[in-house]
Amino acid sequence: MSPRAGSAGSSTLAFVESPVQLLNVLEWAHAHAQEGAAPGAGLTLVVLSPNDPMTRGQLRRMAELARDEGHTVRWEEARGGTTAPFHTIGGLAPLLRRARRIVMGDPFSRYVQLLLTITRARDLVVVDDGTATMEFVAQLARGERLVRWHRRGGRPGPRDVLFAPVSASARRRLTPSDRRSVEVFSSMPIESAPDGVTITANDFSWTRARFGPPRITKGADLVGTSLVETGVVDPDRYLGAVRGLATAHGATRYFAHRRESAGKLHRLAAETGLEIVRPDLPLELIARRGPIGRTILSFPSTVVHTLPLALAGTEVRVAVCDIDPAWLTENASPRAQGFLSGVTGTARDVHRLSAVSTV
Repeated sequence: MSPRAGSAGSSTLAFVESPVQLLNVLEWAHAHAQEGAAPGAGLTLVVLSPNDPMTRGQLRRMAELARDEGHTVRWEEARGGTTAPFHTIGGLAPLLRRARRIVMGDPFSRYVQLLLTITRARDLVVVDDGTATMEFVAQLARGERLVRWHRRGGRPGPRDVLFAPVSASARRRLTPSDRRSVEVFSSMPIESAPDGVTITANDFSWTRARFGPPRITKGADLVGTSLVETGVVDPDRYLGAVRGLATAHGATRYFAHRRESAGKLHRLAAETGLEIVRPDLPLELIARRGPIGRTILSFPSTVVHTLPLALAGTEVRVAVCDIDPAWLTENASPRAQGFLSGVTGTARDVHRLSAVSTV
């Protein structure tokens, strides 16, 4: 933890925009409590709610769990119309100015970057927002502007240019100094970090203590991804890969990513025969509660790093299937293949599968 992480009387604000971010704030708070702080002490968890119904539903379930742990939860309709951001930022400004520590799940978020310009907090903590955390640390080390890995390279758009001063300010605030400490709380394989950045391992101890162990079935389950929705993978190629994996491994259930479109999932069900499951909680918790297949099949994504930790001590095997370069769309970022290969190559305690045929 950072040197001031246990300061008496310090107040902490956490900003989350997704269920996984909220889960990882709970993991961070659990690790902090184990170091002597009272559970829930001084933590106000602010949900900057998105508009997507699936994400909102999972966030509400996670917010209930957070309240059960003794944390204060503040739900903000941050995207509920053109004036919503002004109301949200105005309402949060007093809390931001008083906070000693800021915990955030997505340093790439323009909303979070804007909020960072207001705070005077001396301790900043970044918890995992999936595999994007690895890219964030790498960009911070190189002094680059913060850009999500799947965005296509090239000249910035008009909105990027307009927001550039705020983004640059956020990057400076996320750089450690004599006045400010920066911690990254992550389950990702971060081998090196910029000078002054503290890396703390997230081993999902809260998840394992709170749920399970799960009942394990004999079959296989397949985990979905939003690589089609983000424009990285061709939809027909993806469907063919899912069909090939399900056939080869006898998978019967498909756990949908919260961002997968209804049309795509309907087509998957019709053409593969898989049962489509829309989880109401992050997959780490769903798997830990069970029942779950003895084998979990996944494409390169966050879960190939998190599920082995959440399921430690069980007999569940996580297997990851590589993305064939031929599956990528013409609009995929030039960095996409290298990043996805890195996600697979750095995963621990997983079984690697070659890319399946999509014919």
